[in-house]
Amino acid sequence: MDELRAFSVSEPGCNVHLTGDVYEKKYECLYFTTFYDIIFYDIIKYNVYMQRNIPMNNGADRLIEYIAEIQSIAQAGLFYGKDIYDKERYERLRAIATEMMALKTGLSLDIIDGLFASDYGYQTPKVDTRAAVIKNEKILLVHESDGTWSLPGGWCEYNLSPADNTIKEAKEESGKDIKIISVIAVQNRDNHNFPRYVYGVVKIFYLCEDIGGEFTANSETTEAAYFNEDGLPPLAEAKCTEEQVHMCFDAYRSKYWKTRFD
Repeated sequence: MDELRAFSVSEPGCNVHLTGDVYEKKYECLYFTTFYDIIFYDIIKYNVYMQRNIPMNNGADRLIEYIAEIQSIAQAGLFYGKDIYDKERYERLRAIATEMMALKTGLSLDIIDGLFASDYGYQTPKVDTRAAVIKNEKILLVHESDGTWSLPGGWCEYNLSPADNTIKEAKEESGKDIKIISVIAVQNRDNHNFPRYVYGVVKIFYLCEDIGGEFTANSETTEAAYFNEDGLPPLAEAKCTEEQVHMCFDAYRSKYWKTRFD
């Protein structure tokens, strides 16, 4: 197993420190998407490949996007294809995409194959939900382990509706029981947040009401607090930007808010 540099990740569903050894020992018992997010978050944001600092530029970003698109086409072809020879071609196309990503990142083929090219079926975007809980002109934020703050939220569980997922995430990360009032926005993450991922993400922001509860220690956040709009702390911009927080305040103050969408 290749050794990966230890790094921090603060993304939906992932707030952990990993080394190659931990990766090797925990691979079978952690969610697949956790490692997928960790590896590629490190690749795209921190530009670190196998303990080597390799600068990224727009061309490099586009190359990763092309590789991801090739993999997506191959995956769909394997799922829908009927002809045995076409399936062989799609298998080869996926293998080429895996090899290209391995060359680009410096990670082994085994790691890339397990995290990047082992999914099945038609590839669709992930869903990320965020709770905008506003009380007395202040918005609820949770403190991430890396020191930044974000709206409570995370990846939508496969067996929960986006609204139910938002209630669950708010409780887990802030300790708050919430009531959902309305949908503020449905956004394509690539249009608003950085870094871009090698998969699509749909972000749903809900306007919510605080109906009780207190913060309790958990594995994802260190505290929860309310902030004025003009006194926001450093934000985890991969999850929510100042623009998105201001949008939530606008929705809270509007009598006739219309859901925004990309």
